[in-house]
Amino acid sequence: MALTPTKPIPLGFAAPDFKLTDQISNKLLTFKDIQGKKGTLVMFICNHCPYVKHVINELVSIGKEYMPKGIGMVAINSNDAENYPEDSPENMKLFAADHDFPFPYLYDETQEVAKAYDAACTPDFNLFDVNNRCVYRGQLDGSRPGNEMPVNGEDLRAALDLVLAGKPVPEKQIPSTGCNIKWKKS
Repeated sequence: MALTPTKPIPLGFAAPDFKLTDQISNKLLTFKDIQGKKGTLVMFICNHCPYVKHVINELVSIGKEYMPKGIGMVAINSNDAENYPEDSPENMKLFAADHDFPFPYLYDETQEVAKAYDAACTPDFNLFDVNNRCVYRGQLDGSRPGNEMPVNGEDLRAALDLVLAGKPVPEKQIPSTGCNIKWKKS
């Protein structure tokens, strides 16, 4: 497992569109389908990463709390499932059911969506405002496996609260860190 941070790219980019299958409902979904009235959170996760496993219950809590407030949420798995079978679509469906996902869990088989978002790790967060401009690419919180800090989502929650209030999110952000996305070998 290679510890990898979110790429430091300029904020303000428009949300890249996608058309991917939700492994929970088996429906093809686009960005517009998951977009929230007040903002949208696009998360890159997977099933096997210890960093994702460490925070998954908090991500589900955030979904259950913020989706009713107008935040659209989606989780996308872009890992190479052939070499990492725990991240297969079948296992994604089980992982989502085991954790009671309130948001769709999409499979990015071609990895083109991860590339479009410049995603690098799991978990990797992209929060978009009401105008679908990226305002946050930071961490969930300071907790990491083994560091004894509580998983409370404070950094991401603060950004979500600012988006809901229509206020600017500070540009100084601590990158998320986790396992690198498992890219297919070309």
